[in-house]
Amino acid sequence: MAKERLIPSLFTPPLTHSYHPLAMKKVNGVILDKPGKPDYHTPPSLRIIFPLETVSKILERLSALRLASAACAVGLLHSNQCRSLAGLGCFDAVATLPHKLRLLQAASFKVSTLFLDVKGGFDNLCANKLASILTKGGVSAYLIAWIKSFRCRRQCQLIFQGAPRVFCPVGVGTPQGSPISPLPFVLYIASLHQSIPQGLAISYVDDLTITVGSDSVCSNIRALQHNCGIIQRQGTDLGVAFSVPKTEVIHWRTLKDRSDVSFAPIVINDMLFPPSQAVRWLGYWLTPAIQTSIHFQRQLALAQASFTTIRQLRAAGKGLSSWRNRKLGFGTILPILT
Repeated sequence: MAKERLIPSLFTPPLTHSYHPLAMKKVNGVILDKPGKPDYHTPPSLRIIFPLETVSKILERLSALRLASAACAVGLLHSNQCRSLAGLGCFDAVATLPHKLRLLQAASFKVSTLFLDVKGGFDNLCANKLASILTKGGVSAYLIAWIKSFRCRRQCQLIFQGAPRVFCPVGVGTPQGSPISPLPFVLYIASLHQSIPQGLAISYVDDLTITVGSDSVCSNIRALQHNCGIIQRQGTDLGVAFSVPKTEVIHWRTLKDRSDVSFAPIVINDMLFPPSQAVRWLGYWLTPAIQTSIHFQRQLALAQASFTTIRQLRAAGKGLSSWRNRKLGFGTILPILT
């Protein structure tokens, strides 16, 4: 048997028999701080990641590839959804948004975008509704059954100071860090995408944008409120909601636009959201003029701060050696800059 076929052949029986081994369902949950939070005494400011066994990750990756192929074949994914598919990554989503903005601006439209974030997306995925979506879409029964097996009877113990180190059952959601976890959620919320006249909805996993263009900013606000209401009602049917603190709106401008800057806010769920002058979406900073300078300036400032910290670790006669200091610099600064 060829080497490249050895590992897939070993994992074919669990897939064909729709079984995920129980030994791979017990995980440790490591609690990490989310960067940039003002207070770390509340659960939303913390993130739980699940380091999984390598063997389990291989099986989950193979399942994700099969599910992605099946979903594309039967048309379960919307064309504007990114993540878990080849050629539809984070950069593709970020590059698509400015491209659409410039197309609308070229038609002399005023353009506005509403940024939404699904609240606790991975935790609120309903197994029965997901199975119904996959079944109606025509996905193979063995894949649906394997996903059910993967999600059921999972156990987790949280790792932090003073933790009891006792495994507890987990009956909802999917483990963050799993190769297959994003794809079922992407399929789960595909129905949130809709056809928007003179606009576009783009999503990356649980980050959703609604962009509209019209003759005035006021018309854009009315259109955004209307489309947001539709998406919220659809989300309610799926059991998902949107995070209020992460909701933002921005009114785009061209560099040649000499009209007054619009500060018109949007009202969603009786809450007022004034327009932002800079939005961070998927790790990229965007400004109303769709310029990249602010993003690179911020990245450069982070790199300079890292360089200052690393340089302090190297002092004459003590601290890190020159070789280790150089390796640390390359490993820390280059990823920030690139």
